Amino acid sequence: MIHELSGDLLLSRADLIVHGVAPHDDFKHGLALALREKFPAMYKDFRHFCHQQNPKPGTAWLWAGVDHRGEAVRIAALFTQEPPDHPGGRPGKAQTGYVNQALHTLRKLITDEKVTSVALPRLATGVGGLDWQHVEPLVRAQLGSLDVPICVYTEFKPGFGATEPLAATAP
Repeated sequence: MIHELSGDLLLSRADLIVHGVAPHDDFKHGLALALREKFPAMYKDFRHFCHQQNPKPGTAWLWAGVDHRGEAVRIAALFTQEPPDHPGGRPGKAQTGYVNQALHTLRKLITDEKVTSVALPRLATGVGGLDWQHVEPLVRAQLGSLDVPICVYTEFKPGFGATEPLAATAP
């Protein structure tokens, strides 16, 4: 169940927030930067994970923590891009093969972790450099048949909380 929304992904009430990054990303741009600022512990744990595991493009990482209200938060980082070529460097571009692999991993994570709703941006289309026309079919193919609301934020409206179709399946 895919739903296209306009609004601010950071205001989502979804059970899982998803974003695309590169392995060893410094979270200096776009949604990654906003997540780094809102959840500094998540970024610290991400850096530790990358140094310990050296993840590859096409995989994913799941973080669980709390927000400023003390409410549980889960964030999945999909490795859709090549890592920077040197520490502190700009991440490489995304590739549709990496996006597809990462979405496949996300699908399994949603099922295994009993996720009740998901919010994600137009993956890999910002810093990643891909065209949404190439990414959207992958999102629909990998996540469209799941029995949980998948909220794709196709238009960013800062500070605007979208009405997400979560009530029917959220606990």
